[in-house]
Amino acid sequence: MADYLAAQLAGLRLPDWSWGGLDLLVPVPLHPRRLAERGFDQAALLATGLGPRLGIRVELGALVRSRYTPAQAQLASRAQRHKNVAGAFQLRRPERVAGRAVCLVDDVATTGATLDACAQVLVDAGVRSVRAVSLARTPLGDTSDHIV
Repeated sequence: MADYLAAQLAGLRLPDWSWGGLDLLVPVPLHPRRLAERGFDQAALLATGLGPRLGIRVELGALVRSRYTPAQAQLASRAQRHKNVAGAFQLRRPERVAGRAVCLVDDVATTGATLDACAQVLVDAGVRSVRAVSLARTPLGDTSDHIV
């Protein structure tokens, strides 16, 4: 399904979104333990399906989830979700992303906590700009104050 969904996502034309000007697609990483449990990395599959269709390089492994965290879906509040992922991500090779326009790719966004945590790591490493795209968005309270 990932290839089909990536094709649909790549073909979307939205008034407030453009793939233009992006240098890299960076999937939101799973912790190795979660990857072993699940058997696949949905964000990486989406990103690798999107990259060739859009002519944008995919930087697999740029971000790593350095701390195992409970699944965000198990947490009810925005505050819990932000606390859960705070400090959970690290950049493996900052020189590969510094000065570039990056688009984070994830499967589902709810509060934006995971995307915020990833974006902050990228900004701290000198990324020129960060955008984010997810295949789905689920409601959970007021989501108007996330940074991506």
